[in-house]
Amino acid sequence: MQVLYTAHATASGDGRDGHVRTSDGTVALDLAVPKEMGGSGDATNPEQLFAAGYAACFHSALRLVGRRAKADVTGSLVEAEVGIGPNGSGGFGLTVALVVDLPAVPREAAEQLVAQAHQVCPYSNATRGNVEVALRVREALAA
Repeated sequence: MQVLYTAHATASGDGRDGHVRTSDGTVALDLAVPKEMGGSGDATNPEQLFAAGYAACFHSALRLVGRRAKADVTGSLVEAEVGIGPNGSGGFGLTVALVVDLPAVPREAAEQLVAQAHQVCPYSNATRGNVEVALRVREALAA
């Protein structure tokens, strides 16, 4: 693979209760363990960051395949839900649900675009076989 870009980030402090910073300084965040996991929940956490990155990346892939299919992707949204929990082997694992809004695309076509985007998205390709990823097209709201 020809690498087009490499992101650099450093974690310091106490891991999930620490700090992250990108090499260019555009991201500099304190981290906190979520309340649901016994922490303060007073700052962002790695799962929120992963959800944000996956949602943005998948949305780009969706818009790309939508343009290729000449579909109207106006108003499209991608919501990523990232769960964490014990994996039964002494460690932890992740689950992901991607909920997609394609209000201007008929449901069957929307499902096809989402499936195609799942093949294009680098996050989907990285998680395939390692993380359970559920794909769902949200029902369009009646006008």
